[in-house]
Amino acid sequence: MAKARGITLATRSFQKVGDATAFFTAMLNRYEIGERVSGEDAADLSALLHRHDELEEKVGTGIGGFVVDTPPKDVPQFSKRCFWVIRSDGSKIDFSIGHCLKPKSYD
Repeated sequence: MAKARGITLATRSFQKVGDATAFFTAMLNRYEIGERVSGEDAADLSALLHRHDELEEKVGTGIGGFVVDTPPKDVPQFSKRCFWVIRSDGSKIDFSIGHCLKPKSYD
């Protein structure tokens, strides 16, 4: 039987990927569309975002915060909401919880 793969972030650890997915999905669903994420949740999202393989593109000029909004029209619509990074220059870009939690080649 395969060993469950844990996820360790700077802010917290999860025994299984499914636990991390459930945690961040519940967080996503706590907010209304257009609502800015709280400071504590933003710290967890920032830690999660550091697992993204396109981190530099996502962060850009720096992280100013996070917001929940609808996904961009040009991506497959798996959900009606997603997290967006608000960069320090005011621009924003979406990111996927699932993308951040997929296995890295160096895990």
